[in-house]
Amino acid sequence: MELRPYQEEARSAVFDQWEQGFKKTLVVLPTGCGKTIVFAKITEDCVRKGQRVLILAHRGELLDQAADKLYKSTGLKSSVEKAENSCLNSWYRVVVGSVQTLMREKRLAHFSTDYFDTIIIDEAHHCISDSYQKILNHFDNAKVLGVTATPDRGDMKNLGSVFESLAYEYTLPRAIKEGYLSPIKAITIPLKLDLTGVSTQAGDFKASDIDTALDPYLYQIADEMLNYCKDRKTVVFLPLVKTSQKFRNILNSKGFKAAEVNGESPDRAEILKDFDEGKYNVLCNSMLLTEGWDCPSVDCVIVLRPTKVRGLYCQMVGRGTRLCEGKTELLLLDFLWHTERHELCRPAHLICENEEVAKKMTEQLAEQAGCPIDIEEAEQKASEDVIAQREESLAKTLAEMKTRKRKLVDPLQFEMSIQAEDLAGYVPSFGWEMSPPTEKQIKSLEKLGIFPDEIENAGKAKLLLDRLGKRRDEGLTTPKQIRFLEQKGFKHVGTWQFENARKLIDRIAANNWKIPNGIDPATYSGV
Repeated sequence: MELRPYQEEARSAVFDQWEQGFKKTLVVLPTGCGKTIVFAKITEDCVRKGQRVLILAHRGELLDQAADKLYKSTGLKSSVEKAENSCLNSWYRVVVGSVQTLMREKRLAHFSTDYFDTIIIDEAHHCISDSYQKILNHFDNAKVLGVTATPDRGDMKNLGSVFESLAYEYTLPRAIKEGYLSPIKAITIPLKLDLTGVSTQAGDFKASDIDTALDPYLYQIADEMLNYCKDRKTVVFLPLVKTSQKFRNILNSKGFKAAEVNGESPDRAEILKDFDEGKYNVLCNSMLLTEGWDCPSVDCVIVLRPTKVRGLYCQMVGRGTRLCEGKTELLLLDFLWHTERHELCRPAHLICENEEVAKKMTEQLAEQAGCPIDIEEAEQKASEDVIAQREESLAKTLAEMKTRKRKLVDPLQFEMSIQAEDLAGYVPSFGWEMSPPTEKQIKSLEKLGIFPDEIENAGKAKLLLDRLGKRRDEGLTTPKQIRFLEQKGFKHVGTWQFENARKLIDRIAANNWKIPNGIDPATYSGV
């Protein structure tokens, strides 16, 4: 099986990290982008080198899926370490193992600490738990690869305590742009659901409290669905099984063909098959279908289980992002959850890395309630508006800084001028990134014209140095050119070519350091 370009990039990046000495590394791919295929190919590469590989997962469906994809994509068969099944004495080089089984001390005692050369963790956002750590600590010499869908920054900070590096990340916007995932249109439904009384449990909204808050609105939600998704194949996520079953009945009374599945459903496989084949057009579930279930024809998702966890929110929405013949986009219905807290995940959090942009995008989607809005276009608009607001604020800050004469450029001015969202919104995740900048980094930043005192960590320093190197290679303006020209009132100097800026500065110098006649800094484009 030939890998897609980004899958091949991920595969190569993992081996690069291992060769550099990072034993535990992470790959982040959005739901629907084939992470199982990626780690299957990496497994094949390891086996070719004579290594023994353990693939770990926390659910039986994921183990079966991994074994099936491994065989179909590489021809490799695997043994199983789960319940009464043991891989010991098997001649297969690959083992798919249940975390719940392997975590037991009696089970681990049967294995030497060097039994596995490589461990691959599916849905790696779960690996922070003690059960995974027991296994990793036992096989402490093995190289480790974790694969997960897009986590939130909180997840990344936590994962940074387990993994030493992020080998590769493929973002949802890039996957949509390159045609590997379906475009997403979000509709804000002007139905206000009050979450102010909902408490928090284990870092997220408590399901039973959400259920109580949601119950009075179920008939209204069903009526809104008639307006937007009667002719679509829809998956609805709800907080509890009893609510999921109640909502199924309400939808059927409204004319939908709705079904419900939960962990105790004896006919779950049959219902999922019938839904896939079109016998039902709505499938209700209580968080059962967040992982390990694929139905590419789903073209509408409704999240009635609000969450603070971006990874979980992405998993739910990801049930509808796969491509399918005849499918033009995924429709995401978003209700106006009212909460005094601001950590609630909304459509903006699928695509925005910066919380400020996400907040602005959410406000703008609410202002256009009832209209389907492409989330990429909405994010671009929100980002432009936030940049404009920041520039206004920066102008005030720079005015206050005029008395501070520096030879070096303030990093905030540099970031704003080159419109670098990834620099402005950067949050360190891994241990080395959080440490202070090295003396070498500080000297390099000063040499390149950046005032280093406000760079708080090594990760940000590396990001800045990488960006400065890339800009030099692309022939773009230097920090000192940016500082000089923006002090003269020119705009967006960070987007200019180096040579154009140099020629303008030469003209200003020749004019006794005054702006030549005919040049208006406010409108000059640098061309």
